[in-house]
Amino acid sequence: MKKNIFGAFLMFLMAIAVFDAQAREKTDAHITGHVVDATTHEHIPYATIIMEGTTYGTATDNTGHYLLKNLPVGRYIFEASMVGYYPQEVEITVQKDKTKELKFELKQQLIQMEQVVVTGSRTNANKLYSPTIVNVVDAKLFEATASSKVSQVLNFQPGLRVESTCSNCGSSSLRINGLGGAYSQLLLDSRPIFSALSGVYGLEQLPAAMIERVEVTRGGGSALFGSSAIGGVVNIITKQPQRNTVSLSNQTTILENGATDINTSINGSFVSDDNKAGVYIYGMVGDRDSYDRNNDGFSDIPESNNETIGFRGNYKLSKSSKLTAEYHHIKEYRRGGDNLSLPPHEAEIAETLTHKIDGGGLTYDFFTPDYRHKLSVYTSAQNVDRDSYYGAGKDPNAYGHTTDITVVAGAQYSYTFNKCLFLPAELTVGVEYTDDDLKDKQLSYDRHIDQHTNTAGFYFQNEWKHEKVNISIGARVDKHNLMKNVVLSPRLNVRYSPIKNIGIRASYSSGYRAPQAFDEDLHIGAVGGEVMLIDIDPNLRPEYSNSFSTSLDLYKDFGDNVSANLLVEGFYTMLDDVFTLVEAPDDAQGNHHQRRVNAEDGAKVYGVNFDLKLGITRKFSVDAGFTIQSSKYDTAIAHFDSVPAKRDFLRTPSDYGFLTLNYNVVKPLMLSLSGVYTGKMFIPHEATDFNLEKIIKSDEFFDLGFKVAYDFKLTNSIKLQLNAGVKNMFDSFQKDLDFGASKDAGYIYGPSAPRSYFFGVKFSI
Repeated sequence: MKKNIFGAFLMFLMAIAVFDAQAREKTDAHITGHVVDATTHEHIPYATIIMEGTTYGTATDNTGHYLLKNLPVGRYIFEASMVGYYPQEVEITVQKDKTKELKFELKQQLIQMEQVVVTGSRTNANKLYSPTIVNVVDAKLFEATASSKVSQVLNFQPGLRVESTCSNCGSSSLRINGLGGAYSQLLLDSRPIFSALSGVYGLEQLPAAMIERVEVTRGGGSALFGSSAIGGVVNIITKQPQRNTVSLSNQTTILENGATDINTSINGSFVSDDNKAGVYIYGMVGDRDSYDRNNDGFSDIPESNNETIGFRGNYKLSKSSKLTAEYHHIKEYRRGGDNLSLPPHEAEIAETLTHKIDGGGLTYDFFTPDYRHKLSVYTSAQNVDRDSYYGAGKDPNAYGHTTDITVVAGAQYSYTFNKCLFLPAELTVGVEYTDDDLKDKQLSYDRHIDQHTNTAGFYFQNEWKHEKVNISIGARVDKHNLMKNVVLSPRLNVRYSPIKNIGIRASYSSGYRAPQAFDEDLHIGAVGGEVMLIDIDPNLRPEYSNSFSTSLDLYKDFGDNVSANLLVEGFYTMLDDVFTLVEAPDDAQGNHHQRRVNAEDGAKVYGVNFDLKLGITRKFSVDAGFTIQSSKYDTAIAHFDSVPAKRDFLRTPSDYGFLTLNYNVVKPLMLSLSGVYTGKMFIPHEATDFNLEKIIKSDEFFDLGFKVAYDFKLTNSIKLQLNAGVKNMFDSFQKDLDFGASKDAGYIYGPSAPRSYFFGVKFSI
């Protein structure tokens, strides 16, 4: 059924594309020119040039020059933009059989203020004027923090934490504003194809090579993005082809005991001469040794190797429509426990996973030249095939197999009013259907999950836009097959700027989580030499939320050489029928169980995020964030029978933060310092062999890293970068890990890796 839905929708999209495709007239109308820095007058390579109201665009070459050929005639606005600069617009008349010269001078931004984002409202918006706060992770942050995967860079955003949750398999969890991983909605190019299964390891499997930027929206987002967007939304935007380029890079990391983590990637962007078609191709190979911190013969970081390959391409059907296609293939193997060279069933503890993931999507975009009408029709799908072994005590029957197919299809239409009631406005309406078919079999544990979920959603939003005030009112209506009633999730966002450099925002939103199996429920851990499973209470009710936030966003220029941005954001979330884990009876085979149930009452999560950005001349930049929060159940929860009940959320510190500093000593030399602070938190710890069940309060951690990078310009078009550095230089890796076959694999917290040294090379043309 699902394949038929996906195939029918794919054929529909292709039919639209064929119907819309038309030959371009050879007008011999060309625009040529260059883009330079307004202060230094140096040419800016790889700046983006777009012809507004059309699909035409290009990028400057390595000398800062560009050429657009065979353009439609008429009067158009051309825009030049580049990361780190204010965009510039120039209006010019394009005439048949004529070539005109158009030059741009861009003024540098010392801090990133004006960026185009899509996650806050599902349409393109300048984040400075958006009624929703959207933080952007770009390539510069990946480079400064020496991050080769998405999971490694998200800690450097206010309100976000990525933590390891299992020392055997290396699973991780993304927490936003004090809420657990299942409250975070992961999107790939704005599509919710990360299912409960792929969400467990998805952040580890996505390489930096495929990513243009990551957009983060904190707070309830269900009004636009559906179930489980209560904590926030992380939207991973893949790279698009803009110019012809090829790059090859390698980063080799050496841990304290000599174990290595090696990642090699190759990427290429290829664009046709007429800029009508382009494709961005990426590939990465990673190989990581296991790491045993306490030399007990059992891994504290699992070994893994993975291969990723994919592409994103577009074809401009006409001056006002285009077709975009995306595909990715991921193959990953990971193994933790002891005796890693032996078959899993010959080890005392083994968690072994082999993932084969194939996904992709097709999108058709159409807009009128005045941008008043915009239509997007899309479909995406992802198939996860997983072979696994979760076992203890040399169990020969602990092999399992899991499949998960996710299909998303939808359409979105936007209309811009010159005036709606009292201000210009944009109305957005859309429909979206998501279908997920999960089958999980673990025969020796008598665990069979056959879960088929689907959600049909309709959403609408109207945003009144003005430089001083933005008001966005919207809602989403969802029918989830595991919920009896239709869910209405409203959202209201307001931005007010009394003066240009001050933004005051306030928002309200509601959200929900359906009573289905989530990512952590599918993980089988080892505790005290026994298997630990998570069950779902048959009477589990849906969980609902109401979220409020308010913020003050201040921008200030101190002359021409210093710029600052301070964001202070308060958040408050109320949860009803909150999901929690409690101890459950062991099964007949002696396997340990926990059960997901509704708490007697709800929970409240509230706090304040701070984010300070400084740009000093062109050489020095600082970004520092800090969060102070409280996450508590209304009524204390008994997580273990032998431990007093607690109101505090587990694995949730009351304070945490980050710091990044970049110093461009001379043009080719960059020094970067980056650190993550994690405050004290309550951690569950159980090891049944020692009859031990307790909740401990952890130490605080500070994970500090340093990187130096130098660019060699071999020719005008060939660049070589060498870099090196250290991560977790104070070696603040967890000191009290469990020992031996009776260890609790889930008793892990703090930095994801010990002190390690890295060196890298990047070659680009």
